[in-house]
Amino acid sequence: MKFTKMHGLGNDYIYVDARSERVDDPAATARAVSDRHTGVGGDGLILIHPSGRADVRMEMYNADGSKAQMCGNGIRCVAKYAVDHGLAAGPELTIETDSGVKRVWCRVNASRIEAVRVDMGKPSFDPTLLPSALETDRIVSHPMTFGGASHEVTCVSMGNPHAVIFVDDLAGLELEQIGPHVERSPEFPERINAHFVRVDAPSKVTVRTWERGSGATRACGTGACAVCVAGAVTGRCHRKITTALPGGDLEIEWADDDHVYMTGPAVEVFSGNWAAC
Repeated sequence: MKFTKMHGLGNDYIYVDARSERVDDPAATARAVSDRHTGVGGDGLILIHPSGRADVRMEMYNADGSKAQMCGNGIRCVAKYAVDHGLAAGPELTIETDSGVKRVWCRVNASRIEAVRVDMGKPSFDPTLLPSALETDRIVSHPMTFGGASHEVTCVSMGNPHAVIFVDDLAGLELEQIGPHVERSPEFPERINAHFVRVDAPSKVTVRTWERGSGATRACGTGACAVCVAGAVTGRCHRKITTALPGGDLEIEWADDDHVYMTGPAVEVFSGNWAAC
C-alpha cells in the first residue's frame, strides 16, 4: 500500500489515494500504521476517494481504528494532496466528508501551497448531535464532574463532538489523567473530544487537546473551531481568534454568516510503501 505521511501543526495522518490503492480493512490498517513504534506513526488513517458530489472524498479513521466524521487538520492536508497530486485543479476545491461537503481555498506561494482556509460550516449546540445523555437544550457553561473534579463545560458540534473547558492553569493540567475521563464520560455515549483552554486575550487562546480515539494530539482543527465558538458564546473571546496549539497556531473566525472558517498550514512529510497491507 503506497502512502503519504502529512501533518497539520503536528496532527499527523497517513494518507492513501484510494483510486489506486486497495484497503480491505481500514480500521485494522489504521491501528497498524498509526503505531509509533511498529508502524509509520500517526494520529490515524485518511483515505482519499473520488466523489460524485465534490472534487474528492475523505474517509477518516482514528489511531484506535474508530471512524471519525471530520478532521480540520486532516482536511487541509487532503486539499494539499489533491492539488499537488493532480486530483483537483485548485486553488479552490470541494471535499466531501462524513459531515458534509466543505469548501476549501489553498493559499499558493511560489507554486507551493503554504496554507489552506476551510469553510467548516455552522456550529451546533444541539446535544443530540454529540450525542449527549444530558436532558437540556444546549450545554453551555454546564457544571460536570470528571475524575472527581468539577468543571464548567461548553459542548459544540462541528460535525464531530467537542467539550470545551476553560481553565486558568494549563501548565499544571494533567491531560493524560483527565482527558480519558472526559472522552469516556457516560454523558457522552459515543465519546467526545476534550479541549482545555486558557484565554490569553480576547483575540488569543492557548489550547491542549485530548482527541477521542487518539489521545493527546498536537493540534485539532475542528476543536479549535469549537473553542472559538465556545469562547464567543460565553463572552470570553472575540469571534475571530488565534488558537495557540502545541503544534502551532490556527486562525479561526466565526463569521457573520454563522460559518466557522479555519486557516492553517498543511505539510507533506514523506511517502512510502506499507508492505503489511
